[in-house]
Amino acid sequence: MIALLDRLRWTRSVVPPVWRDPKVIALGWQILLLVAVFAPLIWMGVNASRALEDRGMTSGIDFLFTDTSFPLGDGFFSFEQGETYLRALLVGVGNTALLSILGILSATLLGGALGLARLSRNGLISGLSRIYVLVFRNSPQLVQIVFWYSFFTLMPNARQAWNPGLGIFASNRGVALPVPEDGTAALSVLLALVLGLLLRIGLGVLSDRHRRRTGERWSWMPSVRVLVLVGPAVLVWFLAGAPTAWSVPLLKGFNFQGGVILSPEFLAIYFGLTFYIAAFIAEIVRGGLLSVDGGQIEAAKAIGLNGADMYRKVIIPQALRVIIPPLSAQYVSLLKNSSLAVAVGYPDLFSVSNTMLTYSGRTIEVLSLMALVYLFMSLCIGAVSNMANRFVQIRER
Repeated sequence: MIALLDRLRWTRSVVPPVWRDPKVIALGWQILLLVAVFAPLIWMGVNASRALEDRGMTSGIDFLFTDTSFPLGDGFFSFEQGETYLRALLVGVGNTALLSILGILSATLLGGALGLARLSRNGLISGLSRIYVLVFRNSPQLVQIVFWYSFFTLMPNARQAWNPGLGIFASNRGVALPVPEDGTAALSVLLALVLGLLLRIGLGVLSDRHRRRTGERWSWMPSVRVLVLVGPAVLVWFLAGAPTAWSVPLLKGFNFQGGVILSPEFLAIYFGLTFYIAAFIAEIVRGGLLSVDGGQIEAAKAIGLNGADMYRKVIIPQALRVIIPPLSAQYVSLLKNSSLAVAVGYPDLFSVSNTMLTYSGRTIEVLSLMALVYLFMSLCIGAVSNMANRFVQIRER
């Protein structure tokens, strides 16, 4: 008993004090780090607030609900002088979002085609794609944007517009395109087509699983794939009354009316973003395809897969694991580089924010809102990319 008491007393005596506990020390260093990071920010914020008060200036975001005294250029969304600052900010966000989405889609398609062309055995095709990558990747993006803006503004006037047919007119006022008169029905059909594409992909996954499990093909699969792809869109079109009327641009006075007119400012930033980012995507796709081991390709040929099935089931699934991470970085880069639209006067988020802070005097507030919006959009792109990356990754057993 005495020996047991002595052991307990000795154990209690060697227990370190709280301030020597490694967990407590680690927590203390983290708190000090947070204080070192946020204390200067709080100090600068307090000083800025006091400086504004000394000069009789107010702070806050209440100015968003006051009326503006400035117009904005032509974009996806219209804005008129006298609307609120909040409306102007939302117009800038919408223009940036739609421009980025269209740029990402077109740059992905063009970059993917160029990446495949780089691997072509045809010397002319691979050589032309290589020249494209060298030219567009190694020239400043701002120079490309200004080039496209100059190209479209130097086109003939509206009365002498270039007409390639199909109701399309190109002039120094932009490119006029025909559009369906019933925009709501057209949007519904487009969404139904996207739904059909998702159903088509899901049906293909089920077909592949059935083939791997039983070794048999579904003979009815080709016809059903087409039906699933276009069926929802055709059904929605019929339910909407099967509209067929189109709004075709017509020259009236010094400009076109009807259809939709893509301004030179939009075309300049759109082509500048698309062609520049597509050059980087082409190299990413080429590197991803080359990363697939040659033995995988030989094995696919050995089991009788044709070229399309070999790419769809063997090469592309493995290449996507290499392609998606750098591809998402290029998407974020395209979003941030859309701020170069200020160089040609397109009302994107950066351009609108610059105008807002000039007229309102709320520099800190406007810049903070702009930074938060760009951060949110970038995080959304990252979240979608992470979902795609998890979908294509190898499942651990």
